[in-house]
Parts: sequence; C-alpha cells; structure tokens
Amino acid sequence: MTPQVEPENQFLEQLGQRVRTMRALRGMSRKTLAKVSGISERYIAQLESGKGNVSIVLLRRVSAAMGAHVEDLIPTADTTPDWLVIRDLMRTATPQQIAQAKDTLSGNGAARGNTFAGIALIGLRGAGKSTLGKMLAKKIGWTFVELNKEIEKQNGLSVAEIIALYGQEGFRRMEQAALAQLLARKELIVLATGGGIVSEPVTFDLVLSSFYTIWLKAKPEEHMGRVRKQGDLRPMADDRSAMQELRTILLSREPLYARASAQVDTAGLDVDEAAKRLTDTVAPLLAKEPLTFVPRAVAAQ
Repeated sequence: MTPQVEPENQFLEQLGQRVRTMRALRGMSRKTLAKVSGISERYIAQLESGKGNVSIVLLRRVSAAMGAHVEDLIPTADTTPDWLVIRDLMRTATPQQIAQAKDTLSGNGAARGNTFAGIALIGLRGAGKSTLGKMLAKKIGWTFVELNKEIEKQNGLSVAEIIALYGQEGFRRMEQAALAQLLARKELIVLATGGGIVSEPVTFDLVLSSFYTIWLKAKPEEHMGRVRKQGDLRPMADDRSAMQELRTILLSREPLYARASAQVDTAGLDVDEAAKRLTDTVAPLLAKEPLTFVPRAVAAQ
C-alpha cells in the first residue's frame, strides 16, 4: 500500500508549488527572489520543495518580494482566473462598488460595458511582440504601442528603475494605470505587452476583454536566443540555470497565455514568415467592416 501523505506535508508541498509558480509567473529566478526578500537561496529552495517549515514572517517577506499578498501563497481551492480577478478587485473596491457587485452577482445588476481597443500581443520575451507588432500596425494602418515604453514615458523612469524603487507591486500598479490611459485614447492600436502581464489578474482580464489577444509562441531555445541577441537577459543575467528558469516561467504561464483569442506559433520561422502568419490570423477580424473603437457588452460570467 502507498503510505498516505500527512495533511501537514501535503500543505507544505502545495505551498512550495504555489511559491514556485508565482515566482515563475513574475519571471524571477530563485537567486533574485532570495536577494530581494533577504532570505537565503537555500531556504527558498527548501520552501519550494515542500521541506521548509516556514514561519509566517518569512512567508510574508517572500510574498512581498514578489509583489504579492501572503494569502496568495496559501493553498486553497479557489484558483480560477475569474476568482483571482474578483479577489483583486474586491481589495481596492469602495463600499459602493462592493454593493453594486453584490447586486450584479445576485442578478439585480446590469452587465458591465467594455471597449474593443484593437489587437494585443502576449507571450514571453523574445516572442517577437515588438518586431511583429510594428510590422502588423504599419500594414493595417493602426498605431503601435509597446506597453513597457508607455509605462516608462508616463513615469519618467525605466522599467528597471521602477522595479528597483517601487518593487514588482509598484510596477504592476503603473502597468495597469498605463493600460487604462491607453484605453482612454479611444483609438485602435496594436499593443505589445510585457511577458509578465498575465501574472496580474485584473490587468490581464482588462487586456482580454478589451483587445483581440494573440499569444505569440516559440520554442524556449528560440526565446532565449532572441533575448540574447537583444542584449537583454533580465532578470536572469548572472544565473547559469537561465534556460531552466525560462522553461519554468513558460510552463507556469502557458495556461494563462492560452486564454488568448488566438495563437501564432513562430517556431522555425523568419521575421517575414512570422509576420505573414500573424497577418493571416487577424485577417478575419479585419474583414469585419467597419472596425472602429466601440463599446461592447461583456456578458457576465
């Protein structure tokens, strides 16, 4: 007979899995997490393997280093994307908004309105979001926007400086604000998002509900090769296990990337071939005339 896992050990294993997953979603190496949290890399490894008898204080430091809430790490049954969005919205909601949400959930409220803002490209660094996004925007006559560049322009700081000064949580707040300002422009755009946008439920939900979202895919080796050519290895520049970290990040994000409206696999393609595949993917959308920035109803889940 297979021995039963004690509830405490099962809890620690699930806790370790959630820490690994959250770290991967945010694109942080174990070494980076250890440095930011002030906890040894060895201890982080024990925690992630389910062997760390973690104190609530150290767990709080780990969650803070990742810009998350400590309760996000506690294993629960409520881990669906919609629940994560609702939870984050509730954290910042006013009493009036909470009352309106209760009315909607009970069937007494109206469906929320949203906008169609264009095409958004998601995926890991090195997927070709900027390169292919620019080519697509030029071809169809829309404005191209790189969300990270927009964040830098609005705040007068580089992404690296923002994270150094305000942490992951501060950067995600600015990312959400920049996205809201883009939507306020009321023009059709091709948007290249940051690879980690899927780790923030509210922001990613806004992308999914406002844009025709496309996941640009490639093999892990191609992602890494393209990033190296760009001279951008953050946040794993000094990590000899960078390739394994990238695989872990991709594995953790795949279920979220897969929520996109469409997928374009660029593996083994040159730039022109990938651009054609992307254009062919959006052709049915562009054929729906007239295509303008218009409000659209989003059905309640």
